[in-house]
Amino acid sequence: MNRVSSVVIVGLLASLGMGATYLAQQVSASRIAAEQREIDSRNLLDLLPVDSYDNQPLQQPLPLGNTALTNSRLLGGYLATRAGQPKSVLLRSQATGYVGSIDLLIAIDANGRLLGVKTLSQTETPGLGARIAEWPNAWLGAFTGKSRSEPADSGWALKKDQGQFDQIAGATITSRAVINAIHDALRYFDEHRQQWIGDPLHE
Repeated sequence: MNRVSSVVIVGLLASLGMGATYLAQQVSASRIAAEQREIDSRNLLDLLPVDSYDNQPLQQPLPLGNTALTNSRLLGGYLATRAGQPKSVLLRSQATGYVGSIDLLIAIDANGRLLGVKTLSQTETPGLGARIAEWPNAWLGAFTGKSRSEPADSGWALKKDQGQFDQIAGATITSRAVINAIHDALRYFDEHRQQWIGDPLHE
């Protein structure tokens, strides 16, 4: 075998090797991306009762974009439906805590009641405000079933501020930020309920 033939063969083998490596990387990347989407989906949807929807809520984003509210900002939202009927919404909210941003997921049913609240990310003080990230979270669980009008506006505050809610021990600013963000989200939902949900039957 002459030198030219050897070079050609080596070149072909190298090309085949690179092609196989590229193909393997693409297949692996697609699988990893699909697995990450599944993890993200479970992470975002575990606030909703599993039998309360039959669509893919993350594929039905609400047209709200990046919306500034009184005490927080809405980063996005999703609609959950069952048999084609709107049942609940998921709102991604961002508030400013003691250290930095707190990103929340807030689930609200068609009648305007909270199904649950979950912290998606935060940078609060470890052992204090950072406890907002624990899941499940007993403090956040206290908001389940609340609505814009229950309690009244004045009740959406800490007890030390003449409101109805306890605070996370040692984390007053974090607690206020979360309460205000939840209240903001409920107000925004009520203002856009007709557009998103229509006239639900009260259950």
